[in-house]
Amino acid sequence: MIRTPIWNMALWRSPVLAALLGDAVKRSWLPLGIAGDDWLGWGNKPSAARAGWYARLSGGRLLRLEDGFLRAWGAGNRYPPLSVVVDAVGIYYDARRPSTLENLLNASGDPLAGIEADVARAKALLLEHRLSKYNQAPLLDDALLRPDDAGRVLVIDQTFGDLSVGMGGADADTFAAMLAAARAENPRATIYVKTHPEVSSGRKRGYLGQTPDDARTVVLRQAINPLSLIERMDRVYVVTSTMGFEALLAGKPVSVFGLPWYAGWGVTDDRQDCPRRRRERSVDELFAAAYFHYARYLNPVTHQRGTIFDVIEWLLRQRQVEEGCPGRKIAVGFSPVRRWAQASLFGPDTGRVAFAADAERLAALRPGARDCLVHWGHPAPAWLNQAARSSGARLLHMEDGFIRSVGLGSDLVPPQSFVLDARGLYFDPHGASDLEDILNTAAFSTEELARASRVREIIVSHGITKYNVDPLRPPDWQAGGRSVLLVPGQVEDDASIQQGCEDVRTNLGLLAAARAAHPEAFIVYKPHPDVLAGNRIGHAALAQARAIADQIETRISLVSCIEACAEVHTMTSLAGFDALLRGKRVVVHGRPFYAGWGLTEDRLTMRRRNRRLTLEALVAGALLRYPRYWDARLRGYTTCEAVLRRIVEQREALLVKHCADTGIVAGWAHVARKLSNLVFARIR
Repeated sequence: MIRTPIWNMALWRSPVLAALLGDAVKRSWLPLGIAGDDWLGWGNKPSAARAGWYARLSGGRLLRLEDGFLRAWGAGNRYPPLSVVVDAVGIYYDARRPSTLENLLNASGDPLAGIEADVARAKALLLEHRLSKYNQAPLLDDALLRPDDAGRVLVIDQTFGDLSVGMGGADADTFAAMLAAARAENPRATIYVKTHPEVSSGRKRGYLGQTPDDARTVVLRQAINPLSLIERMDRVYVVTSTMGFEALLAGKPVSVFGLPWYAGWGVTDDRQDCPRRRRERSVDELFAAAYFHYARYLNPVTHQRGTIFDVIEWLLRQRQVEEGCPGRKIAVGFSPVRRWAQASLFGPDTGRVAFAADAERLAALRPGARDCLVHWGHPAPAWLNQAARSSGARLLHMEDGFIRSVGLGSDLVPPQSFVLDARGLYFDPHGASDLEDILNTAAFSTEELARASRVREIIVSHGITKYNVDPLRPPDWQAGGRSVLLVPGQVEDDASIQQGCEDVRTNLGLLAAARAAHPEAFIVYKPHPDVLAGNRIGHAALAQARAIADQIETRISLVSCIEACAEVHTMTSLAGFDALLRGKRVVVHGRPFYAGWGLTEDRLTMRRRNRRLTLEALVAGALLRYPRYWDARLRGYTTCEAVLRRIVEQREALLVKHCADTGIVAGWAHVARKLSNLVFARIR
């Protein structure tokens, strides 16, 4: 069993440690446990001292935990580690005593044995995509380099008081000596001093931060992707920073003035000696030992143990999405509640998010061509369109995705998927949208269509829809052998109805049209959950609805209703898409995104949609290419499959909770969940 003193709160509250360790971390008030239990602490920090004391008293073993070498998108506690190291001997940055990593490199075995191809592939990916411990910094701007340099030498600063400095045989004098040596040994080169990312962000100070620029020295205080900087250098000087090892991966000569884990193995120019390190190792052997054998990785999609390739794929997804907006995301016109609840959705780099309530505040932010202006819904006001044109900023329209959450947006449940559309939005058929363009023009690969088919299978088998709030169980309707026709209600002031419907644009109007088309059918009317919750308008008077429908269904899920019917009539409801996924006949009285492609019976024409799609192609466009999926726990963009997995887990947990809440308790529980949704959406 893995234990930690209850005082080590950051460890037992971590959302990812159980998966990385293979066991839950049990917190303990007292140093009591079964002899042989492992006690967890962080590196050589006070939490490790506390855990070590508990381990000695209980007869257990101390495990030291540290961030891995490919940690996360950004630095700080807001980004849970995707990689850690666990060491029962010492810790890799403490050169005063052995560590599991040092012992591995000292052993006679070959760290590359059996994994040569994986090591080569991972190394190539890190170099090609310039992946490092932290990855939110932009690539090097060549304007920061002097064009007439005879040579370039990189001197790497670190944060003042970093444990790896003192435990790596170094101090402030070591940094001064390193800088002096770099100047003396490279008399014609320009010396570039790079501060640490946390110094750049203002969170900490460094050893060389006060170094002045001069004719031969440039201090780079900006956040810069490490490998993009290393690539432009001829030589690298380092004390104990892992950037020194990244320079080795990039094939640069590295002079080391402290005792980091990669020094003393024959691949660095060492200014100190570590007698314990007795073997010569290649850079690839060091890489295999540290990044494959020593480090552990999280699979960000499954939230279980994974591989370095899972983390690489996750980091590349963040970068790919963020590249669409290299500057700031400026959210315009968001209500205070939406701003509060959905601020975290604007990407993993919260430092590049700003809010403007109106035109005056937007002008004060001075948007530029690299920025994106994000407006909830469509159309945007005229002044915002003008601001986008005059500044060159990209205007994006934001809306919930089609697989949103477990719970309602009107109950302040944050979405797990959303769309950012540069053309319009999927619910407004008056103009094109990015989704319509995808469905009209995209060439879907065989692999993508196969993935879409698997996604559809997951959705159908688990009864997933947009909100996932109602229980899944077969209905008890008495249809008397008549064909069952489902009419899903909608919020009548919804933009999709206002902009996508003509003659039929109310719930009663839709019911009347369905009854006129099928006078003998058994018609089931299911009001929209937002309307039932009392949060939105559109509640057709039940007496009037009952005069048309045979059944008013308020107890079971929309999915259960769809599965029990033969046909669905809708205006623009996503229920029509849910019904298509489940092989039902769908009659459409408006212009939703899924109509006009040959898969529905359409009552209105849609001239711009001139292509016939398979159901798999519709799924690939609407669920794989168009939305962005968000993991609030890991603070990053994820996959459709990951969100489907989270929704199944969350729905099961919420169902257990709901079963315990009845009567007045249930009412107060609903209010409490609404408030907690608002608070936790913000602190995530």
